[in-house]
Amino acid sequence: MTSHQQSDQHGHGHGHAHAHGHAHGYVPDPDFDWDALAAHLEHEADLRAAAVTEATRWLSALYGHGPERADGVRRVLDIGSGPGVIAGLLADAFPAAEVVAVDQSAALLERARTRSGGRLATRQADLPAEFDKLGEADLIWSGNAIHHLGDQQAALTSLAGLLRPGGLLAVAERGLPARYLPRDVGLGRPGLQSRLDAAHEDVFNAMRDELPGSTEEIEDWPAMLERAGLTPSGTRTFLIDRPAPLDRRTREYLRTQLARLQDRLADSLSPEDRTTLEALLDEDAPTGILHRPDAFYLSAMTVHTARKT
Repeated sequence: MTSHQQSDQHGHGHGHAHAHGHAHGYVPDPDFDWDALAAHLEHEADLRAAAVTEATRWLSALYGHGPERADGVRRVLDIGSGPGVIAGLLADAFPAAEVVAVDQSAALLERARTRSGGRLATRQADLPAEFDKLGEADLIWSGNAIHHLGDQQAALTSLAGLLRPGGLLAVAERGLPARYLPRDVGLGRPGLQSRLDAAHEDVFNAMRDELPGSTEEIEDWPAMLERAGLTPSGTRTFLIDRPAPLDRRTREYLRTQLARLQDRLADSLSPEDRTTLEALLDEDAPTGILHRPDAFYLSAMTVHTARKT
């Protein structure tokens, strides 16, 4: 399971669409450019690092107030870890713990090992089929991975079963789609980003429908965690705010996001919006995303937690 294979727009930064593609059995082309993917995912995770760090401090505080203190966290699983950026932040927050990056992609796990200098353990696993092979943990983090599994409730129940008594399951899902363009970009009809959101929501729904074992679920995450046998311990939302003007690296990340949206949504967009998107992708034009002084990055990550009592 790669929790960050492409990026969904559903509160994970308009574009994890879908970051965990092979979480549901997707097998990438043998010529797939894993290095380019890993670099893109690292850019995305770096954008969100401050918010994730704040979230890990909150998780540590939840342990500090419970029967298990933060320094008693011995093992942490990052489900759908990709290249291991967030796993590294979890290791910073819980230095006494073994932190295990779990993903389906051997290439991304190798990147995680290299990036961490061997600080992270890694586990290649086909999820959800191999949840039961991951071993027990005191903390499980799942960032935008569960919605790529057909039966979300069953996935949460399986993860809950891996927790030791007092352990926490933290699920980052939905939040708010990223915003990075003004309502009126001076090209085509105003409101392009809202229309991209709407088109992407349709693509996301179709993706869910096509997953093996796809099950409709009211996505009330605290209620779902409770049905998994856990006691909800709070939900918080963390802001990701990069105001204009953006640095070059963030602009390059946004250009990649727009290119991915162009590939996925071309059939859903009007000719006018396709033309606007092409102009935003132009690497040389002053109106392109690489050169716009008004490009920004604003999103929000929502984390739901529950404890095994």
